Amino acid sequence: MPDIVIETPRLRLRRHRAGDFDNCAALWGDPAVTRYIGGKPMTREESWTRLLRYVGHWELLGFGYWVVEEKETGRFAGEAGLAEYRREIEPSIEGVPEAGWAFVPRVYGRGYATEAVTAALQWGESHLPSKRAVCIIQPENAASIRVAQKCGFRESGRATYRAQSLLLMSRDE
Repeated sequence: MPDIVIETPRLRLRRHRAGDFDNCAALWGDPAVTRYIGGKPMTREESWTRLLRYVGHWELLGFGYWVVEEKETGRFAGEAGLAEYRREIEPSIEGVPEAGWAFVPRVYGRGYATEAVTAALQWGESHLPSKRAVCIIQPENAASIRVAQKCGFRESGRATYRAQSLLLMSRDE
């Protein structure tokens, strides 16, 4: 599958490559990043599995997550995209693209997440059959809730995933 690159005013979104592993492992190994996503840093092995899952999404489903780079410097800023995880979650979100994002702490507060997620959602609207998307967020994660709201998501209820109550947010445009 060819690389699908999206450019925004400040960012470049591109598919993951094997050479991204060290950046991905550093991202997912950072306690500030995983505080609200799983609650604990990932090992390098877990980060490798995540990277393979990203590549697999594109190969099997034709959509997935992108590496987010700063256009000006080429530096790794994080990851954002759409996925189908087939989570054992109640209520089920199977079949609906799930938006997600994670960024390195050095770029927090710059609006990169909103810019990248907006670009990913616009791509999805043009390339996926449904305009609907969802995201799940821990209720304490105020920064991600703000990003979701800026991107058009609205709280549609609560979801239970791995014995944890999460906000279920939907975007129907």
